[in-house]
Amino acid sequence: MPLPPSLSIEQRRTALAKAAEARTERAELRENLKSGVLSLREVLASDSEAVLRMPVRTLLESLPGVGRARAHRLLAEMQIAATRRVRGLGPHQRDRLLARFAPRS
Repeated sequence: MPLPPSLSIEQRRTALAKAAEARTERAELRENLKSGVLSLREVLASDSEAVLRMPVRTLLESLPGVGRARAHRLLAEMQIAATRRVRGLGPHQRDRLLARFAPRS
């Protein structure tokens, strides 16, 4: 999404810094999810703007043992649009994700 041309240089710098911060936060989240430091339940409970704007597909690909093909198949199976973001998940979709990826005891 291109920035409006009316932004000042300082506003542009601020926006770029904020975007870089969000990318860093999402990268750390994906790494923590992949390594098991964070659970899917913790991520879905987060109120971080960076997390809420993350595509569900990317979130699934960050889970251990889930790659692009499996994430695509899971989204179709759970009736979640491929372009859906975490913020847009409905309660039933969240429940299906959590039931599928709940830690086994």
